[in-house]
Order: sequence, then C-alpha cells, then structure tokens
Amino acid sequence: MAHKIGKQTIIIDSPVGVFSAAAVGSKKEGEGPLGKSFDIINEDSRFGEKTWEKAESKMQELASWKALHKVGLEMKDIDFIFAGDLLNQCIASAFSARGSKVPYIGLYGACSTFAEGCGLSAVFADSFAKNCLAIASSHFCSAERQYRFPLEYGGQRPPSAQWTATAAGAALISREAGPPYIKAVTFGTVEDLGINDQNNMGAAMAPSAAATLSQFFKDTYTDAEDYDLILTGDLGAVGSVLMRDLMAREGFSLGENYNDCGLMLYDREKQQVESGASGCGCSAAVISGHIFPKIASGELKNVLAISTGALMSPTSVQQGETIPGVAHLVCYSSEKGGIF
Repeated sequence: MAHKIGKQTIIIDSPVGVFSAAAVGSKKEGEGPLGKSFDIINEDSRFGEKTWEKAESKMQELASWKALHKVGLEMKDIDFIFAGDLLNQCIASAFSARGSKVPYIGLYGACSTFAEGCGLSAVFADSFAKNCLAIASSHFCSAERQYRFPLEYGGQRPPSAQWTATAAGAALISREAGPPYIKAVTFGTVEDLGINDQNNMGAAMAPSAAATLSQFFKDTYTDAEDYDLILTGDLGAVGSVLMRDLMAREGFSLGENYNDCGLMLYDREKQQVESGASGCGCSAAVISGHIFPKIASGELKNVLAISTGALMSPTSVQQGETIPGVAHLVCYSSEKGGIF
C-alpha cells in the first residue's frame, strides 16, 4: 500500500508500472527530432474533424486506443480515466471520454497534467484499481485561440514565447506492470514568482519545478546524481536556465543528466518555436513515446519526470493577475526493486 514519506512524497510499494503507452502528434511534431518516437503522426492538424477542439479530442481517443491495442485490452478493461487538457472545462478530455462508460476524473494542472494523471493512477493502482489510463493533450490552434490571439491575427511572438504542441500522450498504468515501474510521486505546491507575461511561461513555471524537485530530494535523501535523467515538462530555453539557478540556490546542482521536454520536441534552429515547446501534450508525448521505451529497455535506469504547469486563465490574464505554477514529479525505474 502506498505511504507518505517526508513532506510531500508518496512511495508506491506494490509493483505498479506502465503497461503500455502511446504518443500522437501532427506535422510539426513529426518534423522534429523525436518524430520517429510517435506512434501516430497525422499531418492534418484537424485530424479529420471540423474544429481544432474536436481534433484535440480525437488525439486523445487515438492515443488511448493505441495504448490499449498494444496490449490487447479494451476500454472496458479500464477502472479509471485521469485526463486533462488546456481548454475551458477540459472539454477535449471530457468529450473524448464520453461514451467510454469508464469512471472519469478530469484534471486541470495545465501542462503538469500528465505527471498528475500518472501519479494519481499509480496511487490508485497501488490501492484498489487494476488498470488506470492517464491522458493529456494540447493543440496549438485551440490554445492560441483561447489564451492569446486568433491565428488570423498574425501577432509577433517574443523570443521567450513557446509553441504549444499539437500532441497527446496516454499511459496505461497497472498493477503488476512495468518496466517502467513507478517508485514514487511528489505532488507539488502552487508557486508564484510574480511573472505576469503570458509569453514567458518558462519563467512562470520554473519556481514550482524547483520547489517540487528539491522537496523530493529532501524527502527521499537523494540527489541529482542518483538519477540517469531528470526531465522537466516544458520550461523551454528561458525556464530551464532559471530552473538550474533556483535549484542551485536550494543546494542542488543539476548536471548533464538534466533536460527539458520543451527543448527536445522541436529543433529550435530549424523550426520556428522560439523558446521551445509547451502544452499538456508536450511532456505527455515526449515521455510516452521517447522516454518510456528507454526505461523499459534498461537504457535509462532511474528517471525523474516533472511536468510543469502555468495555472492561468484568460480571465486572470485580463485582470492583470500574476501566473502561478505547479509541478508534479513521478519517479520511474527500469528495476522492480526499491530504490529508497
């Protein structure tokens, strides 16, 4: 049974892991460095649907179907769905789940949603569920329309801006599954550095990522060098630099084993993405399609994946509010035995 250690970290005692996962993307994602790690790439960013929002629901459906199909399961075999996206009322997730007849737990952690879903799935699977499905998605066009400007506006993007990934990731987390095995989860606190520029999400989210990671180290008495890879969600170029600085202030040095999904998904020199990628689908797709296979094969032994989210809304931005952030951490391992 899962139990808490330290201030915020939950240790997963039973063998709980990722049974299967899938990543879905569109044309820009397929052209990036990780294009071959996607299970499905559809160059039509509408995915055959009439609206961007319906396309996002379609991505979730495809990612879920692919993850289940890989291991010969159907939606009826799932006990709980944990899903979220960036849209108001999480409509991409809710509309994707309708008709599934599976208990649905909608999540809004912004871009931290995938780690939030995987973490909750692990806790549920360690307690009373057998199979849980964690899903997260984002779509460049739907996010731009909701948070910034209509695409037709053609606004200029500053160097600190990030490109919302048109992508989705789904992870089937089950008891007696793995590798990757889920060893621990640290759910983060809401942090606010006072950033109010919606084109600087990396700086807004970095404090929460640093707070969660440093607390995990304190709770588990481990350090950065104990892990093959420490991966933040989508801090991008600006936020990643700030992340290193904030961790150093906490007494933890991040070395070459630190990377960021927002820097991995696209080629910043060849693709016009400014500071890098963002969106719920960024870390969901990178981790599902690229990182999980490396852990399963043993190429990576112990990995910390920290998805980061900016908790803003169009209303809060219009009212001049600052942008708080939250980050959730999941510790994955290629080995079944404990590491703490």
